[in-house]
Amino acid sequence: MFTGIVEAVGTLTAITPKGEDISVTVSSNKLDMSDVKLGDSIATNGVCLTVVAFNDHSYTADLSLETLNKTGFTHYQAGDKVNLEKAMLPTTRFGGHIVSGHVDGVGEIVERNQVGRSIEFWVAMPEELNKYVAEKGSITVDGISLTVNALRKNAFKLTIVPHTGEETTIADFHVGRKVNLEVDVLARYMERLLTSQQAAQPESRITMEFLQQNGFA
Repeated sequence: MFTGIVEAVGTLTAITPKGEDISVTVSSNKLDMSDVKLGDSIATNGVCLTVVAFNDHSYTADLSLETLNKTGFTHYQAGDKVNLEKAMLPTTRFGGHIVSGHVDGVGEIVERNQVGRSIEFWVAMPEELNKYVAEKGSITVDGISLTVNALRKNAFKLTIVPHTGEETTIADFHVGRKVNLEVDVLARYMERLLTSQQAAQPESRITMEFLQQNGFA
Protein backbone atom coordinates (compact mmCIF):
# COMPACT_ATOMS: atom_id res chain seq x y z
CA MET A 1 0.00 0.00 0.00
CA PHE A 2 1.04 3.60 -0.66
CA THR A 3 -0.08 7.10 0.33
CA GLY A 4 0.37 9.04 -2.91
CA ILE A 5 2.97 11.30 -1.28
CA VAL A 6 5.86 11.21 -3.76
CA GLU A 7 9.26 10.59 -2.18
CA ALA A 8 11.45 11.29 -5.19
CA VAL A 9 11.47 11.86 -8.93
CA GLY A 10 13.41 9.24 -10.90
CA THR A 11 14.48 8.74 -14.49
CA LEU A 12 13.69 5.77 -16.72
CA THR A 13 17.21 4.83 -17.78
CA ALA A 14 16.31 1.64 -19.66
CA ILE A 15 13.23 0.00 -21.17
CA THR A 16 14.09 -3.54 -22.24
CA PRO A 17 11.72 -5.75 -24.30
CA LYS A 18 11.20 -9.23 -22.83
CA GLY A 19 9.06 -10.94 -25.44
CA GLU A 20 5.62 -9.37 -25.07
CA ASP A 21 6.62 -7.93 -21.69
CA ILE A 22 9.28 -5.37 -20.74
CA SER A 23 11.58 -4.59 -17.86
CA VAL A 24 12.42 -1.06 -16.78
CA THR A 25 15.31 0.41 -14.84
CA VAL A 26 14.74 3.56 -12.82
CA SER A 27 17.50 5.67 -11.32
CA SER A 28 17.22 8.31 -8.61
CA ASN A 29 19.80 9.98 -6.39
CA LYS A 30 17.06 11.14 -4.01
CA LEU A 31 15.17 7.89 -3.27
CA ASP A 32 16.61 6.17 -0.19
CA MET A 33 17.47 2.63 -1.32
CA SER A 34 19.18 1.60 1.93
CA ASP A 35 16.19 -0.42 3.18
CA VAL A 36 15.06 -1.81 -0.20
CA LYS A 37 15.08 -5.60 -0.66
CA LEU A 38 14.38 -7.90 -3.60
CA GLY A 39 10.62 -8.31 -3.94
CA ASP A 40 9.81 -4.93 -2.41
CA SER A 41 7.20 -2.73 -4.06
CA ILE A 42 7.89 0.74 -5.41
CA ALA A 43 5.13 2.83 -6.94
CA THR A 44 6.43 4.15 -10.25
CA ASN A 45 4.13 6.82 -11.67
CA GLY A 46 1.41 5.21 -9.58
CA VAL A 47 2.05 1.64 -10.76
CA CYS A 48 3.05 -0.86 -8.08
CA LEU A 49 6.20 -2.54 -9.40
CA THR A 50 8.21 -5.35 -7.80
CA VAL A 51 11.96 -4.84 -7.46
CA VAL A 52 13.90 -7.65 -9.18
CA ALA A 53 17.35 -6.01 -9.02
CA PHE A 54 18.75 -2.87 -7.42
CA ASN A 55 21.80 -0.92 -6.32
CA ASP A 56 22.36 2.24 -4.30
CA HIS A 57 20.76 4.52 -6.89
CA SER A 58 18.52 2.43 -9.13
CA TYR A 59 16.17 -0.54 -9.39
CA THR A 60 14.82 -2.80 -12.11
CA ALA A 61 11.27 -4.16 -12.34
CA ASP A 62 9.32 -6.33 -14.77
CA LEU A 63 6.05 -5.19 -16.36
CA SER A 64 3.55 -7.75 -17.62
CA LEU A 65 1.44 -7.35 -20.75
CA GLU A 66 -1.54 -6.66 -18.47
CA THR A 67 0.29 -3.73 -16.87
CA LEU A 68 1.27 -2.35 -20.27
CA ASN A 69 -2.34 -2.56 -21.48
CA LYS A 70 -3.77 -0.86 -18.39
CA THR A 71 -1.26 1.95 -17.81
CA GLY A 72 0.58 4.73 -19.59
CA PHE A 73 3.83 2.77 -19.73
CA THR A 74 3.24 2.07 -23.42
CA HIS A 75 3.87 5.80 -24.02
CA TYR A 76 7.09 6.06 -21.98
CA GLN A 77 10.60 6.37 -23.33
CA ALA A 78 14.05 6.14 -21.78
CA GLY A 79 14.83 9.50 -20.21
CA ASP A 80 11.28 10.16 -19.01
CA LYS A 81 10.82 11.34 -15.42
CA VAL A 82 8.65 9.28 -13.05
CA ASN A 83 7.22 9.78 -9.55
CA LEU A 84 8.50 7.31 -6.95
CA GLU A 85 7.17 6.10 -3.60
CA LYS A 86 8.24 3.08 -1.59
CA ALA A 87 5.57 0.97 0.09
CA MET A 88 4.09 2.47 3.23
CA LEU A 89 5.36 1.33 6.65
CA PRO A 90 3.05 0.96 9.70
CA THR A 91 4.96 3.84 11.28
CA THR A 92 4.69 6.11 8.23
CA ARG A 93 2.82 9.40 8.60
CA PHE A 94 -0.31 9.01 6.47
CA GLY A 95 -0.21 12.27 4.53
CA GLY A 96 -2.19 11.35 1.40
CA HIS A 97 -4.88 8.67 1.01
CA ILE A 98 -5.01 4.89 0.57
CA VAL A 99 -3.32 4.03 -2.74
CA SER A 100 -2.95 0.45 -3.96
CA GLY A 101 -0.77 1.08 -7.01
CA HIS A 102 -3.32 -0.67 -9.25
CA VAL A 103 -4.19 1.68 -12.09
CA ASP A 104 -7.89 1.96 -12.97
CA GLY A 105 -7.45 3.76 -16.28
CA VAL A 106 -5.41 6.15 -18.35
CA GLY A 107 -6.43 9.81 -18.47
CA GLU A 108 -5.29 12.73 -20.61
CA ILE A 109 -4.39 16.32 -19.78
CA VAL A 110 -6.82 18.46 -21.81
CA GLU A 111 -6.26 21.92 -20.27
CA ARG A 112 -3.46 23.66 -18.39
CA ASN A 113 -3.90 27.16 -16.92
CA GLN A 114 -1.70 29.30 -14.67
CA VAL A 115 -3.77 30.76 -11.81
CA GLY A 116 -1.62 32.92 -9.55
CA ARG A 117 1.25 30.73 -8.36
CA SER A 118 -0.76 27.55 -8.90
CA ILE A 119 -1.39 25.49 -12.02
CA GLU A 120 -4.87 24.24 -12.88
CA PHE A 121 -5.27 21.10 -14.96
CA TRP A 122 -8.36 19.55 -16.48
CA VAL A 123 -7.91 15.79 -16.88
CA ALA A 124 -10.13 13.69 -19.14
CA MET A 125 -10.90 10.26 -17.75
CA PRO A 126 -12.50 7.07 -19.09
CA GLU A 127 -16.30 7.30 -18.79
CA GLU A 128 -16.48 4.22 -16.57
CA LEU A 129 -14.50 6.01 -13.83
CA ASN A 130 -16.97 8.92 -13.55
CA LYS A 131 -19.00 7.33 -10.76
CA TYR A 132 -15.94 6.91 -8.53
CA VAL A 133 -14.74 10.52 -8.70
CA ALA A 134 -16.27 13.12 -6.39
CA GLU A 135 -15.67 16.84 -5.95
CA LYS A 136 -13.24 17.38 -3.03
CA GLY A 137 -12.51 13.64 -3.06
CA SER A 138 -9.12 12.05 -3.63
CA ILE A 139 -7.61 10.67 -6.83
CA THR A 140 -4.14 9.43 -7.73
CA VAL A 141 -2.56 10.87 -10.89
CA ASP A 142 0.78 9.35 -11.90
CA GLY A 143 1.25 8.28 -8.29
CA ILE A 144 0.41 11.67 -6.76
CA SER A 145 -2.40 11.93 -4.19
CA LEU A 146 -4.50 14.90 -5.31
CA THR A 147 -7.84 16.56 -4.55
CA VAL A 148 -10.56 16.86 -7.19
CA ASN A 149 -11.61 20.52 -7.21
CA ALA A 150 -14.33 20.43 -9.87
CA LEU A 151 -16.06 18.01 -12.21
CA ARG A 152 -17.52 18.11 -15.67
CA LYS A 153 -18.55 15.34 -18.06
CA ASN A 154 -15.74 12.75 -18.13
CA ALA A 155 -13.18 15.19 -16.70
CA PHE A 156 -11.98 16.64 -13.39
CA LYS A 157 -9.97 19.69 -12.32
CA LEU A 158 -6.79 19.74 -10.22
CA THR A 159 -5.16 22.75 -8.59
CA ILE A 160 -1.43 22.24 -8.12
CA VAL A 161 0.38 24.38 -5.54
CA PRO A 162 4.06 25.26 -6.08
CA HIS A 163 5.38 22.70 -3.57
CA THR A 164 3.67 19.79 -5.36
CA GLY A 165 5.01 21.03 -8.69
CA GLU A 166 8.54 21.18 -7.30
CA GLU A 167 8.50 17.72 -5.70
CA THR A 168 6.82 15.75 -8.51
CA THR A 169 6.70 15.61 -12.31
CA ILE A 170 3.35 17.38 -12.54
CA ALA A 171 4.74 20.85 -13.30
CA ASP A 172 5.95 19.41 -16.63
CA PHE A 173 2.56 18.01 -17.65
CA HIS A 174 1.35 19.37 -21.00
CA VAL A 175 -1.90 19.12 -22.93
CA GLY A 176 -2.11 15.69 -24.54
CA ARG A 177 -0.02 13.89 -21.92
CA LYS A 178 -1.35 10.49 -20.83
CA VAL A 179 -1.51 9.90 -17.06
CA ASN A 180 -2.19 6.89 -14.84
CA LEU A 181 -5.36 7.21 -12.76
CA GLU A 182 -6.33 5.33 -9.62
CA VAL A 183 -9.67 6.20 -8.01
CA ASP A 184 -10.21 6.17 -4.26
CA VAL A 185 -10.32 2.51 -3.23
CA LEU A 186 -13.04 3.30 -0.65
CA ALA A 187 -15.40 4.22 -3.51
CA ARG A 188 -14.84 0.81 -5.11
CA TYR A 189 -15.49 -1.03 -1.84
CA MET A 190 -18.66 1.00 -1.29
CA GLU A 191 -19.89 0.10 -4.77
CA ARG A 192 -19.21 -3.59 -4.12
CA LEU A 193 -21.04 -3.45 -0.80
CA LEU A 194 -24.11 -1.77 -2.28
CA THR A 195 -24.34 -4.02 -5.36
CA SER A 196 -23.95 -7.13 -3.19
CA GLN A 197 -26.79 -5.99 -0.94
CA GLN A 198 -29.03 -5.31 -3.93
CA ALA A 199 -28.30 -8.74 -5.41
CA ALA A 200 -29.15 -10.41 -2.10
CA GLN A 201 -32.62 -8.81 -1.88
CA PRO A 202 -35.51 -11.08 -3.00
CA GLU A 203 -37.23 -10.16 -6.25
CA SER A 204 -40.44 -8.19 -5.72
CA ARG A 205 -43.66 -10.03 -6.59
CA ILE A 206 -45.56 -6.78 -7.08
CA THR A 207 -46.13 -6.30 -10.79
CA MET A 208 -48.24 -3.85 -12.84
CA GLU A 209 -50.73 -6.67 -13.45
CA PHE A 210 -51.06 -7.25 -9.68
CA LEU A 211 -51.67 -3.52 -9.09
CA GLN A 212 -54.34 -3.40 -11.81
CA GLN A 213 -56.12 -6.49 -10.49
CA ASN A 214 -56.31 -4.96 -7.04
CA GLY A 215 -57.49 -1.51 -8.08
CA PHE A 216 -54.21 0.37 -7.59
CA ALA A 217 -53.63 1.25 -11.25
